[in-house]
Amino acid sequence: MLVIRPIRETDFDALMLCAEESGHGFTSLPVDETLIKGRIDHSLDSFARNAQAPGMEGYLMVAEDTETGEVAGTTGIEAAIGLDNPFYSYHISKIVHHSRRLDVHNVVEVLTFGNNYTGATEICTLFLRPEFRQGLNGKLLSKCRFLMLAQFPEKFSDVIFAEMRGVSDEDGNSPFWAWLKEHFFSIDFTLADYLTGTGQKGFIADLMPKLPIYVSLLSEEAREVIGQVHEKTRPALRLLEKEGFTCRGYVDIFDAGPTVECLRQNIDSIRRSFTARVKIAEHSSTQDYLICNSDFENFRATATKVGVDEERNEVLISKEVAEALFVQDGDTVRLVSV
Repeated sequence: MLVIRPIRETDFDALMLCAEESGHGFTSLPVDETLIKGRIDHSLDSFARNAQAPGMEGYLMVAEDTETGEVAGTTGIEAAIGLDNPFYSYHISKIVHHSRRLDVHNVVEVLTFGNNYTGATEICTLFLRPEFRQGLNGKLLSKCRFLMLAQFPEKFSDVIFAEMRGVSDEDGNSPFWAWLKEHFFSIDFTLADYLTGTGQKGFIADLMPKLPIYVSLLSEEAREVIGQVHEKTRPALRLLEKEGFTCRGYVDIFDAGPTVECLRQNIDSIRRSFTARVKIAEHSSTQDYLICNSDFENFRATATKVGVDEERNEVLISKEVAEALFVQDGDTVRLVSV
C-alpha cells in the first residue's frame, strides 16, 4: 500500500533519485543537492507554519510503500507562486491586421510575455517512479493534492494551475527553445531549465524579448510544439483534463508546454469529495476511494476500498488503513471515489 505523507529530512536520497529519474524539462526538481535540501527544508517549515492564507509556502510530499519503506514518487503544491521570485509565461492571443483600401484582412497569433499567474496556487513536482506505475498509484499521487485543497481551502488560492512539460528530445533539446536560443539567449535549453529550477531567473528578465512575438516568424519546428506536451506527460494531462482543468492560452517560456488551470471549487474531485467519521471494521465493499485524514501537519492519504454508511455518515476502514492514516474511531476523514 502506498501512503502519501509530508517529506522528511531522511527522504533526501530518495528525492535525489526522483530528480535523476525524472529527466530533462522537470524544472521543479533539478538535480542539485543544495536545491533539493532547500526544498525539503522549506516544506518542513511550511507544514509547521499552519498558514491561514496562501503565501510563499511550498508543500512537498512523497508516496511511501508501507511494506518496504521505499519512496515511490513525489508530489507538491506551491501555495502562491511569484511572490518571492517572478513566474513568467507566454500568453497566446490573436490580433487583426486589416486594410479596407487593400481589402486585406489577416488574423495572426502572438506570444505575449507576462506574470499573469502571480498569487495562484500551483500543483507541481509530480513524479512516480516507473516500477510503481500501476493500479491507482498515479491517481493517488496526483489527486491527493485535491483532497488537501478541499480539506484546507484557507491555505490555497481560488485559482489552481499546473505547468505541463513541453516537447523535448532524449537529450533535453527543445524545438521551441532552439529558436529562442538562436535569436535571444545563446545558451542550451538544459542550462536554462536548470537555472530556472535553481531560482536563478534574472537572465529571463534580462534577455527575454519584452514585445509580443509573432508566431508566424518562428521556425516551423518551434510552431509545431506550442501548447504540446511531452509524451511522458500525456497521462498527467489527461487526468487533469478529466478534473476540469483547461488551457487558457498560457504556455511555458522555455519549451512552450501548456499551462492548465481550474477554479478550486470546480475541480471534480473537490466537488465530489465528502467527509465522514471513521469506524474501524471489516467490510465487503469493492468500491475504491482516495481517503485522507484531517491533520494538516501529519497529512496522510491513500487509495483503498472502504465501506460508506451514508445514513450514519460513517466510513468503514480496516485497521491497517487506519494505522496508515493515523486515525481512530470517530476521527474525520475526507474521501472521493475513483
